[in-house]
Amino acid sequence: MLLLAVDTATPAVTVALHDGRNVVAASSQVDARKHGELLLPSVDRVLAEAGLKLDAVTDVVVGVGPGPYTGLRVGLVTASAFGLALGVPVHGLCTLDGLAYASGLDEPFVVATDARRKEVYWARYTDSRTRVTEPAVDRPAEIACDVAGLPVVGAGALLYPEVFPDARGPEHQSAAALAALAAERLAAGEPLLEPRPLYLRRPDAQVPKNYKVVTPR
Repeated sequence: MLLLAVDTATPAVTVALHDGRNVVAASSQVDARKHGELLLPSVDRVLAEAGLKLDAVTDVVVGVGPGPYTGLRVGLVTASAFGLALGVPVHGLCTLDGLAYASGLDEPFVVATDARRKEVYWARYTDSRTRVTEPAVDRPAEIACDVAGLPVVGAGALLYPEVFPDARGPEHQSAAALAALAAERLAAGEPLLEPRPLYLRRPDAQVPKNYKVVTPR
């Protein structure tokens, strides 16, 4: 097995290779504006570091979000393209689950990432492997009672310390953690998600209503 994992649902452009036992190479860069420019060079870099060719990949894993529309689609489209080109399965995993797994916490906690518009994407966990709520998007003040007293993993905790005073790492997503979690679940025969985007809300760019259609005569 050689898993190629990618995630662009957060400001981190992150890629990793996992051989079913260990992460063999990984790369992460944080730049919310350059997902498209950074992803493919990152894939080339981890393959070179591992001394492998792309055709050695047996499975592709991609973070399905939740995340902003444009960045999230970069990873999903790239993962799907690799799957088609190589003829290998493409698996989805919730991006929040990757952050939870990387935290290593064995107590109840919350993962919260930046959803922009003064909101966070979030979910609750009983431990680093077990999510107990569906991912949601809310303003931090609206979920203050739901998360009171719990540690909070992710960038959302740092952005809104008045609601999330007990911030824990990691701040950003890691494809290494995503790959390790996927390998663990695949080995256990657990089903993974379809590689479809988890947006939770409509994209910012929309077709204007009642616009005037101009056609040539």
